[in-house]
Amino acid sequence: MPEKPKKLVFVIQKHKATHLHYDFRLEKGGVLKSWAMPKEPPEEEGVKRLAVEVEDHALGYENFEGEIPEGSYGAGTVEIWDKGHYVPIKMQSSELIFELKGKKLKGIYCLIKLQPKNLQDKNWLFFKKKNTKS
Repeated sequence: MPEKPKKLVFVIQKHKATHLHYDFRLEKGGVLKSWAMPKEPPEEEGVKRLAVEVEDHALGYENFEGEIPEGSYGAGTVEIWDKGHYVPIKMQSSELIFELKGKKLKGIYCLIKLQPKNLQDKNWLFFKKKNTKS
């Protein structure tokens, strides 16, 4: 009997550090690809959020909630805002489309890399795709 494919996890962690932001993480290639969003992720269509690509995190970090101690990178409180699994639809270097199946976020979402002004730019747009079914 063939094995069921493993469900890929995603998590959004509300991070009260120097500034409140949301860390969006997708399991991909054995790590959690990560983006920081300055505003709450959208649950409805038509709302776009800036998502700045940050360093990958190790699998397992999707379960972390608690305090990062003062003096450490990212010091502050981390709580899980949403968590679940996702189904990849289109996963290219500058365009990620996936179906989120979380407690809060459900549906087709996109991460689209913005045209960089310089090579260090890591800005993406995160949004819920419009439902094209009639």
